[in-house]
Amino acid sequence: MNNKLAPVLLFVFNRPLHTKKTLEALADNHLANESVLYIFADGPKVNMNKEDVNNIKRVRELIKARQWCKKVHIIESDKNKGLANSIIDGVTKIVNEHERVIVLEDDLITSRSFLQFMNEALNKYAAEDKVMHVSGYQFPIDVPALGKASFIPIIASWGWGTWKRAWKLFDPSSVGYEQLKQNKDLTYKFDLGGTYPYSDMLIQQMEEQTINSWAIRWRWTVFKNEGISLFPDLSLVRNIGFGKDATHTKGRNPFETFNFKLDYSINSYPTIIQENKQLTLALQKLYRDVDPANRSLATKIWRRLLYELRSLTH
Repeated sequence: MNNKLAPVLLFVFNRPLHTKKTLEALADNHLANESVLYIFADGPKVNMNKEDVNNIKRVRELIKARQWCKKVHIIESDKNKGLANSIIDGVTKIVNEHERVIVLEDDLITSRSFLQFMNEALNKYAAEDKVMHVSGYQFPIDVPALGKASFIPIIASWGWGTWKRAWKLFDPSSVGYEQLKQNKDLTYKFDLGGTYPYSDMLIQQMEEQTINSWAIRWRWTVFKNEGISLFPDLSLVRNIGFGKDATHTKGRNPFETFNFKLDYSINSYPTIIQENKQLTLALQKLYRDVDPANRSLATKIWRRLLYELRSLTH
């Protein structure tokens, strides 16, 4: 196995305070001084107000103000591509050059061991076709924190990684998604046992175009190819993007990782590629606990939350 470090991709826009915290946490990672960082800075929207344009300028000054990793490449866009297109284009370009990538957005605080976990996982499972995604984030599920990683049949977009062999299967057109409107068993499975309306999100993406999410299309790609994802038992990432100053996430973070620890690390990795059903059940319980007495209301809540998550365009 070629134990090399994956390049880190960071996508930024117009939030200088969040970006600063994200970069400072990344620079404090154990492997930051050995890693290559690519920063993709999106451009202004048409008719954008002066404050937001100025914030874009401040972000671009910030990312150039310090050597955040061993080497930093900055890619600035003159036009606004939006987060979905930026991630799809950026990941495709860099993963094709380097075989693997680690991906961050501008509102994610990482633990000091985040890069170590991601690189160990990307090296360990590089030749395992079934493993398509590595997540540094873990939902606030009720399981013991034992420094262990496990497999779950979903993806998460808050600090993640993948390989060229997996990303080449990514299909922005989500061929076959129509089956979710006809096959109840398939929809039930895609929705993680009927607990989360992933299918609604994908249909909205492909037909109604009310959202523009790379993540739900990547979720379908992994699902369609019977892939699986590696997760830590306790999150190595904390999202700080929720609040009144956010573009899409102005409310409280429904997946807040209150037990996030900067010094937490993962030291145990599964040797058998199979789902940890205990973790899946814990995640299903988290989803159901939104409103166990009213599933229709819960579905509406989850649809709104899923729309608000940082898988949207800027």
